[in-house]
Amino acid sequence: MARIAYFDLRDASAPLKALVSTRPPLNIYRIAAHAGPAAEGMLALGSALLRDNELDDCWRELAIVRTGILCGSDYEVHQHKRLAARVGVSEAKIQALHDGPEAAVFDADEALVLRFTDQVVLRGKAGDSLFYALHDRLSPRALVELQLTIGYYMLVSRLLENFEVDLEDNEPSMDSFPPARPSN
Repeated sequence: MARIAYFDLRDASAPLKALVSTRPPLNIYRIAAHAGPAAEGMLALGSALLRDNELDDCWRELAIVRTGILCGSDYEVHQHKRLAARVGVSEAKIQALHDGPEAAVFDADEALVLRFTDQVVLRGKAGDSLFYALHDRLSPRALVELQLTIGYYMLVSRLLENFEVDLEDNEPSMDSFPPARPSN
């Protein structure tokens, strides 16, 4: 059970209602809504990272699920495993995220993204050789989006864990999230 009562989204501001209306009905939004304008900013950033991104959707979801695993957020891992499958990540790769970037199922680029994720989450900063290897593979925009995605989902994971947000009783559909775009 969550540590505080869930916010009644009927009482949310118009901008927050608009942001939440484009998403599945998840408890994370009912906790974040307590923050008012800060929740609006948080959800707007999340929307940009999920919907208006240049970073490959599959790579993004690999990084998000791995971040959730490293942060110990079962809720985050559960929800984004579902979204990872929706954008085309194989079940074998989703399960291998628990084993880390060296799992044989990941190709070289995926392993690079996951090693970067591990270093950012665990050390705060990726080493030069890893950073520049990724820099050679991604545009500046996609590289910054990857960093922002990792940081954002560290924040989300910690919010979920500290408020002990419950998984929803009825599994909401992920249909309101866009399907995968063609890979880079």
